[in-house]
Amino acid sequence: MIPGNDTTVYSVSSLTRELKNLVEGRYRFISVQGEISNLKIPFSGHAYFTLKDTGAQLKGVLFKGQARYLEKAINDGQQVICHGRISIYEPRGDYQIIVDSINFQGSGLLQQRFEKLKNQLGSEGLFDRERKQELTPFPKNTVLITSPSGAAVHDFLNIWRKKSFPTNITIFPVRVQGDSAAAEIAAAIASTNRTFPDTDTIILCRGGGSLEDLWAFNEEIVARAIARSKIPIVSAIGHDVDFSISDFCADLRAPTPTAAAEIIIPNGKELLLKINRFQTILTNRIHSIIDSRQYHVDQNSRLLGDMDFLFTNSSLRLDHTALKLYTVMEKRIARSAVHCKDLSARLQNNSPVAKLQIQEQRLKFAIEKLGYLFNKCFVDKEISLDRQAALLDSVSPLRTMARGYSITSKINPNNGEKTIIRKSRQLQRDDQVEILFHEGAAKCKVLTTKKTAD
Repeated sequence: MIPGNDTTVYSVSSLTRELKNLVEGRYRFISVQGEISNLKIPFSGHAYFTLKDTGAQLKGVLFKGQARYLEKAINDGQQVICHGRISIYEPRGDYQIIVDSINFQGSGLLQQRFEKLKNQLGSEGLFDRERKQELTPFPKNTVLITSPSGAAVHDFLNIWRKKSFPTNITIFPVRVQGDSAAAEIAAAIASTNRTFPDTDTIILCRGGGSLEDLWAFNEEIVARAIARSKIPIVSAIGHDVDFSISDFCADLRAPTPTAAAEIIIPNGKELLLKINRFQTILTNRIHSIIDSRQYHVDQNSRLLGDMDFLFTNSSLRLDHTALKLYTVMEKRIARSAVHCKDLSARLQNNSPVAKLQIQEQRLKFAIEKLGYLFNKCFVDKEISLDRQAALLDSVSPLRTMARGYSITSKINPNNGEKTIIRKSRQLQRDDQVEILFHEGAAKCKVLTTKKTAD
């Protein structure tokens, strides 16, 4: 470097070194919020990525030793707050943040988007009960819109096989996670309505996962596709505690894919047993009627036979009458048999099973509504608790430490006792100290001290 007033000339190395000292001295500990992109984790285990927002980007590095303390693994697209220090890598002249810890903010942002879209669609009436269609109690054709390789579809098919009900299951393969999943799901709903109009029920099927994993079913394009469907749609997404926008738009929400199969598909074995039982009852009743009529015929025949000695001249007419009576009875029995068959058919057409299933669905809907109201009350209480916790946190000393302050204690080498240090003159060269940060602590040795005026 050649010193001068206005004509100082720096070498690249000296300028970079001076900027490094300036930046690292000015931004020793800092928090930066942004989205992770271009994540690379080489064989060393260190994570290299870019932290970006709409206006700029910053390179970041998370060393393997710090990564093990994270609450979960980092991935591209996550919204995070990185805590660390700014450093300049001299060989390339790049500045970057060396990350010590990461707070994950993506779920909170997604939850805000979820609530916003839910309120918007609710105000438009897409969740109204009047819009919802009744499900067919005995579906002949069912379409599953799902990932064919997921565990959810196998659980559904296992229940279908177990119930032995003759409904045709068609799997419409789509992606259920990722950027293009929502568009594929919406297109599949529209295609089913257009190509398979005789479908009785469409089931959106997906196993459990995080809010990010299930996000495709919270997109507006899927919600509006469900609302436009002429075919009743059942939303079977995630687990019991998972609620998605598709659950509110669909004609019926099933807590899980397995529950959807239990609700939609009747039990074929039980139905067959009921039909056989009714058939046995009708057969026994018909036989009872025939036996009763035959008994009366036999009684009359015997009475007529006992009076032959009084009506010898009327024997031919008696035989003719008996034959005519026998013929009439045969016809009446035949008509009774036809009438019994007609009653059997009408009984099958007016089976109480359908009415029982409707009442059962209404009961399940009431149970689900009660669960929803309970969950809503729980969420409201949780929000209130978060507000109180935030108020308590605002006056907490840990809050002060989160802004970059720390607590320094001197360690007595003899007994390990710690003394809080408030002034530099309490320390001497080579003293062992412990520095407590907002997250973590460090043990250090004093190299020099500098006294300031009291």
